[in-house]
Amino acid sequence: MSRMTQTPPSPGKQMLSEQVYEHLRNAIMRGDYAPGDALKPQDLAKEQGVSLAIVREALVRVVGEGLADRLPNRGFAVPAFSDRRWQEIAEARRSIEPVVLRLSIERGDVDWEARVRAAHHRLARTPAYVPEEGEHYSSAWSEAHRLFHRTLLEGCGNPVLLETFDRLWTASELARRWSAQRNPGRDTIAEHRRLEEAALARDADTAAEVLAHHLTLTATGLTGRIGGAPAGEA
Repeated sequence: MSRMTQTPPSPGKQMLSEQVYEHLRNAIMRGDYAPGDALKPQDLAKEQGVSLAIVREALVRVVGEGLADRLPNRGFAVPAFSDRRWQEIAEARRSIEPVVLRLSIERGDVDWEARVRAAHHRLARTPAYVPEEGEHYSSAWSEAHRLFHRTLLEGCGNPVLLETFDRLWTASELARRWSAQRNPGRDTIAEHRRLEEAALARDADTAAEVLAHHLTLTATGLTGRIGGAPAGEA
């Protein structure tokens, strides 16, 4: 009895799918879509000049990253502000990341200390906002921010815990950007500095407390009132 083999997608189709995915992901991150906006496959296919199959493949990827929702019988949409998931993600991060930070402080060596200092220096020196990237923080700052938080935890030496951090970070990216617009008076520069100082002082109790508070402010920012200029988030 012969077995049916599945034909892999052509390189051209893979390239188109990747391009549509990058376009859609960047558009969501830039705030081109408001919270709760529908992501209509037909409109996206027409806009990008590709097939519905390619658009749906890209939409499934952004859903997997937590940047869109797949709604029963209603297609796809950008998550809404009121989505309980943001608070659940924040709770998961507050439960996991301070514990991993404690392990990192306990196990991290001198090279880890140097990487933490360098990552914080890069974050502090990278402009959070540039006019050409709109109202959300810049892609360069976003990456410097991610690297600082990840470097803090890398001393734990546990790749499974770091993979968990990576997944939660991606899933919380939209919440972080929306919270920034709702909490304009927040001094994240000082928060990040306190994190670096506590970690390098090997003060695990203080570092874990500062990180938990840092993460809590992002979550509570989503329930605050919008106003003023945006500020960077956890």
